[in-house]
Amino acid sequence: MTPHPLLPTHYTKPEDKPVFVQRLFDAGARHYDSVVDWGFLRSGAFYRRWAQQRHGLRPGMQLLDVACGTGLMTTAAARILGGADTITGLDPSPGMLAVARGKLPARFVEGRAEALPFADGSFDFLTMGYALRHVTDLQVAFREFHRVLRPGGRLLILEVTKPAGRLGAFLFRLYFRRIYPFCARLLTRSRSAGEMMVYFWETMDACVPPATVLQELRAAGFSRVACHRQLGIFSAYVGLRL
Repeated sequence: MTPHPLLPTHYTKPEDKPVFVQRLFDAGARHYDSVVDWGFLRSGAFYRRWAQQRHGLRPGMQLLDVACGTGLMTTAAARILGGADTITGLDPSPGMLAVARGKLPARFVEGRAEALPFADGSFDFLTMGYALRHVTDLQVAFREFHRVLRPGGRLLILEVTKPAGRLGAFLFRLYFRRIYPFCARLLTRSRSAGEMMVYFWETMDACVPPATVLQELRAAGFSRVACHRQLGIFSAYVGLRL
């Protein structure tokens, strides 16, 4: 199950997606934090920390942050855990990982969600922040998430979801399709930053609905799955490995 259909303006075969995504984020890595910070009105750091704490992250836990990017979720987790000693971040983009390594002394590993390079039952808590749309196969990734969690381990996936209502969908489209990419390119003077935000919009617009994500989480073996929505667009998918 793919998170969205093929985007032929960027790649025409499913196997080409990982290469495209890696190049896109490598090119835009140095601008990512600033673009995301102002693009979400500087609320991101608080929300990431609040969501992880709300859904059970506690000191002493072994945490895996999948698709960690520049370490935004990882940094928020470190404030809850009291340090980075028990944190592992994984991402396919060397450029994004280079930024993350400059922020905190967590363990950072290059790799993909569909083939996690870790032993079974290695972690107590697994997070993914706004990267669900970038995997190639939801079922394969979710099975890997389930595999590396210990019994009792918790899953938290944060994502931006297109509103169902007509007005909300219109405003969502106006901001993320038009305003956000334009401002990103204008303020950073980077074509790569603008292209990254355009791709964000395209994948959010085409992404499967929350019901499908929950269905795939259950099929991968997770229990007590749910989707918690904030402000109509911020989705927090949770699950438990029994």
